[in-house]
Amino acid sequence: MNTAEQLQSIRTSEDVRAASVEFRGAAQRLREEISRVLVGQEQTVTSVLVALFANGHVLLEGVPGLGKTLLVRTLGQVLGLRFSRVQFTPDLMPADIIGTQIVMEDPRTGQRDFAFRPGPLFTQILLADEINRASPKSQSALLEAMQERSITVGGTTHKLEQPFLVLATQNPIEQEGTYPLPEAQLDRFLIKVIVPPAEREALHEILERTTGVPSAANEVKPVLTAAQIAWAQGLARLVVVAPHVQDFAVRLTLATQPGGAFSPAECERLIAVGSSPRGAQAIISCAKVMALMGGRAAVSTQDIAAAAMPALRHRVVRSFEAEAGGVTTDALVQQLIDATPAELQPVGEAE
Repeated sequence: MNTAEQLQSIRTSEDVRAASVEFRGAAQRLREEISRVLVGQEQTVTSVLVALFANGHVLLEGVPGLGKTLLVRTLGQVLGLRFSRVQFTPDLMPADIIGTQIVMEDPRTGQRDFAFRPGPLFTQILLADEINRASPKSQSALLEAMQERSITVGGTTHKLEQPFLVLATQNPIEQEGTYPLPEAQLDRFLIKVIVPPAEREALHEILERTTGVPSAANEVKPVLTAAQIAWAQGLARLVVVAPHVQDFAVRLTLATQPGGAFSPAECERLIAVGSSPRGAQAIISCAKVMALMGGRAAVSTQDIAAAAMPALRHRVVRSFEAEAGGVTTDALVQQLIDATPAELQPVGEAE
């Protein structure tokens, strides 16, 4: 059976729960292969896998040397997908990413015509390294690809091969020569992951692996195909979300909007701009994958609360008062999560 037929055979929640065993096995195999190269960062790896199975893009933020680039490169190897890397710099042009039109001459007729030469964006896993170092003009070259999974050049639309995943990295402390990502660009990332520094035991292991004799045990091999990834992404969409659970995600998203019905009074002065509907979509998509990873066929309110932080932290813009007061975006989003009750009266009964 092909992927579509396999998904059509899954009809009940019991079928989804049974299929989740294979899903969890695939996720575990990916973790094990990645751990051959990347030490520690278990939560970061899990977050990236959640985004992969939710068919969304990831923004990785952390100081240099934490393994962000290594993680993305290793992910491309263990998935057996086509991988490209673009090093974003201030002089990078959109054509360097998308591709360019070149003049080609027919050797038989001598006629000349334009032909499109694809750039590194025509891949399946794209590492946009230090994305905030490129100008907004070059950053915007990714907008159509990230949203529509297609590229339009010279009036012709080129569909990108699926799955297509953008993993971008940025350094939060070095601001000289950088261009902050605009909200339209940030909103196209499903989640934003903060990469933490290595812990004591992990740092010991890193030193042993990188300063000792190279070992074949640290080499990785592909463990999933594009068809298996498509099946996992399709299975995640079959996970059930009860109305009250979905309403929790909706109210969390609306709580980020100052002046809204669900915005906590103590947070309104700290938020300049709240999340778009993509925030709610990201919460639900990630929560479905988290439910599958937990062997469940339905999303819980705990899944929603866990998915809210990575889904909303880059979609909430702090006010000047929050910045001046040293209130971080993560602290603000956590405050919204704590202030929003998991269950409320049904929408139709609201006053």
